[in-house]
Amino acid sequence: MNTPKNLKYKQTDEWVKVDGTTATIGISDYAQDQLSDIVYIEFNKEVGDSFEKDQILATIESVKAAADVNSPISGKVIEVNESLTDTPEILNSDPYEKGWLFKVELKNQAELDELLNAEAYDKFCESRH
Repeated sequence: MNTPKNLKYKQTDEWVKVDGTTATIGISDYAQDQLSDIVYIEFNKEVGDSFEKDQILATIESVKAAADVNSPISGKVIEVNESLTDTPEILNSDPYEKGWLFKVELKNQAELDELLNAEAYDKFCESRH
């Protein structure tokens, strides 16, 4: 399992990468592996939308299941990765670089402290087997 050390993780399998006041949100390698072949993504938020931590940002469908993407932080959408609409399988092959979902303006820096680091997230994932 690939778990980049520079990201923060939520126990519902989303990741956050922070650069100043901008945060990028996506799903983890573990999540895409559990979902298997991803065939569709529906974005529930658009550029300009504000949202709170734990709100559903998107729904991802695979050949096996559908899963909601819950926001690990509060913020305001500044960019949506629209390329995933036509090629959702990028989430399987590159969940951390090309497969990001949203770029957001971070609303509350303190929420990041509630998230897991890579080592803690790996341990959490191992406990689910």
